[in-house]
Amino acid sequence: MKKRAVALCGVAALAAGAVTPVTAAAGPASTPSTAASPTWKKCGTKSYPTLQCASLKVPLDHDDPHGRQITIALSRVPHTAKKSQGPLLVNPGGPGGSGLTLAGFVASSLPKKIAAQYDVIGFDPRGVGKSKPALDCKPGHFDPVRPSSVPTTQAIETANLNRAQAFARACGEKYGDLLPFMDTVSSVKDMDAIRRALGAPKLNYFGYSYGTYLGAVYAKYFPERVRRFVLDSIVDPTGVWYQDNMSQDLAFNARHQAFLAWVARHDATYKLGKDPAVIEAKWDAMRDALAKKPAEGKVGAGELEDTFLPGGYFDGYWPFLAEAFAAYAKKKDTDPLVEAYENFAAVDAAGDNGYSVYTAVQCQDARWPRNWNRWSVDNRHMNEKAPFSTWNNAWYNAPCAFWPTRPGHPTDVVNHAVPPVLLFQATDDGATPYEGGVEMHRQLAGSSLVVEEGGGNHGITLSGNDCLDDHLSAYLATGKVPRGDGGAADAVCKKLPDPKPRTTKVLPRSSGGTALHGLLGFRG
Repeated sequence: MKKRAVALCGVAALAAGAVTPVTAAAGPASTPSTAASPTWKKCGTKSYPTLQCASLKVPLDHDDPHGRQITIALSRVPHTAKKSQGPLLVNPGGPGGSGLTLAGFVASSLPKKIAAQYDVIGFDPRGVGKSKPALDCKPGHFDPVRPSSVPTTQAIETANLNRAQAFARACGEKYGDLLPFMDTVSSVKDMDAIRRALGAPKLNYFGYSYGTYLGAVYAKYFPERVRRFVLDSIVDPTGVWYQDNMSQDLAFNARHQAFLAWVARHDATYKLGKDPAVIEAKWDAMRDALAKKPAEGKVGAGELEDTFLPGGYFDGYWPFLAEAFAAYAKKKDTDPLVEAYENFAAVDAAGDNGYSVYTAVQCQDARWPRNWNRWSVDNRHMNEKAPFSTWNNAWYNAPCAFWPTRPGHPTDVVNHAVPPVLLFQATDDGATPYEGGVEMHRQLAGSSLVVEEGGGNHGITLSGNDCLDDHLSAYLATGKVPRGDGGAADAVCKKLPDPKPRTTKVLPRSSGGTALHGLLGFRG
């Protein structure tokens, strides 16, 4: 959801191409309805020159198909093979992530022979990016410097509570008519409207992170429309969303420990010590010092946590973070730290939009505790075990304690009616812990789970692991999935090697993992 290190990644943003609306009838799920085909116009970028753009009108309330309409922005890389396997809809997660550029990435990262068989379709879900209306509840909500995350005093806790309440109140005041329809179920009905507008009897789908839950809910509502579904880095569907966020705290703490251990192994470069515990003490001291005196008036304790959290998603960021850490810890040089914050964590207008949609969907999807005492007790206990990001994550989600609309209920995604779904999961993923992949495997009958053993990155296909990508390619080409011997995993791939310290100041543009993680939404 936050501003990524786009300058480091070399990932081009989608050009502001023209989007041409087309209206689609809502129609019941089981009855195909006619809709005009989208009018595609060129909107290519330097990185993805064949991208095309269009848009689609859908009902705000799918139970009222002739009522208010909203606009969903679409992108496409068209198939080039003589025979097409239909649309492959892609989603980067979030909720709140834009999928327009992801279509270009997926089409260019798949083997050419496979990509040529699909129309790779990106979309901005309702409320996101170029879709209209786009939410921005409280611009500047993350402007520095925020109150420290850990509520060591009542004043800090009150300040953070006031921020959360103000954000929820602003969302209700600006978008009270939209919020009841900002939920996963409405988004999957939008997805089916996209399918109908494309004239496809069935949908192929490729979703990362929150996009895995989106895909599973689609399969529950429209099982007869599922063709080939790929879910990468999988949400635990039984924990939506309060428990899933608590589980993240433990997993992200483990990823932070892995980062510290990596810094220790490279003491010759960073000179912070060879004992991870000593290095952790230096990191904690840095956070304490920044809470008292933010770096250049921009990076306080909360901003520091935001800056290092992306390292829990993708270890390719570790060299940058280690350099910034070492510069501050050894010389009190704040320039690399501020640069890292601006690249990895500073929130721009797109980030404000992403966070607005994130809260709108998560708060609307499921019931959250309304009694702050429950949050306080749970997070104090969790912080004792996982101090890296527990309170930061709690305040990120805290608007849900004060949300102005009545929430719905999570979807039970148990499904015996779909063809084989291919699942990918790393064992040490921080954002969507491994247990979620195992649980989704149980709930989707006939699914196949491919595990990256020892991997800690979030979003693991199309990131340079040939073993994983071979399974992905075989499935998209033929529908074939691996079958195991009855264990949790049907296939196991070795993790990629850990990154090495930088020898140059430029991150290689050829890094598939870097490009992907510049597109995925943080936090889920």
